[in-house]
Amino acid sequence: MHRIRTITLSALFITLLLSATAAFANAASWQLDKAHSNIYFSVTHIFSKVQGNFNEFTLDTTFDPANLAESKFVFAIDVNSIDTGIAKRDKHLQSADFFDASKFPEIRFESSQITDAGNSVYNVAGTLTIKEKAYDLTLPLTLAGIAEHPAKKGTQVAGFNGTITIDRLAYGVGSGKFHEMGVVDKDVDVFVSLELLGK
Repeated sequence: MHRIRTITLSALFITLLLSATAAFANAASWQLDKAHSNIYFSVTHIFSKVQGNFNEFTLDTTFDPANLAESKFVFAIDVNSIDTGIAKRDKHLQSADFFDASKFPEIRFESSQITDAGNSVYNVAGTLTIKEKAYDLTLPLTLAGIAEHPAKKGTQVAGFNGTITIDRLAYGVGSGKFHEMGVVDKDVDVFVSLELLGK
């Protein structure tokens, strides 16, 4: 009788442990709210600032500030979705002069390590792949907060914002011709803004 009771208690403990583990995994999984997320960029054209964004991208992410080792961010960006508000310019950016989208339609960033930099900033280090070439990149993301969604009861929402300046020529976006002409700067400001919904 005692042995049966011990086995029953052990089974109950294992069940509770597995349930807690599953609940934790669900809490750490997030779905991109595409209507309220975007990847923006800004670059100098002679004297003015040209701004744009990528209309189509996916994000596979799990995030828990208490478990950064299991957290990740994986972005896949559709280069052909680039949008600066002028179709002719978008076509030029998609051409071999810049992204060469017909040969390389996707930009990918996959994190390998996330560290807490303090003040709600998380350094997301990983690999950026452009034109099938891989580069090390660290994207700083500021956690704006995690809360219950005010319009979706029972659903958590998390927000991240991050800004980084990259040298496009160092990542193979352009030959440098337009930079040398003084037409398009080599430095591009990138702003990532994300809203994530708890699964």
